[in-house]
Amino acid sequence: MEVKHDKLNQRFVLEVEGQKVYTAYSLDNNVMDIYTTYTPPNLRGRGLAEKVVRAALEFAKENKYKVIPSCSYVSVFIQRHNEYADLIK
Repeated sequence: MEVKHDKLNQRFVLEVEGQKVYTAYSLDNNVMDIYTTYTPPNLRGRGLAEKVVRAALEFAKENKYKVIPSCSYVSVFIQRHNEYADLIK
């Protein structure tokens, strides 16, 4: 399973069993607002949302972007993974 960066639609996507798990963002002046994360109900509990969120945060880190964690999942994820705390705007 490989997370793909869909730059056109500003999402990080993972296809599993023909369905999409994703986290979406907007980008403005080197600030990345990650505003939603979605996992289809039948795929939940497998750590798939973590994979797309981690890919988005690594992208932000590599590009020296600050992050606004508008998505509650992303906000909690960052609280639990201190290595991303310095990305918060």
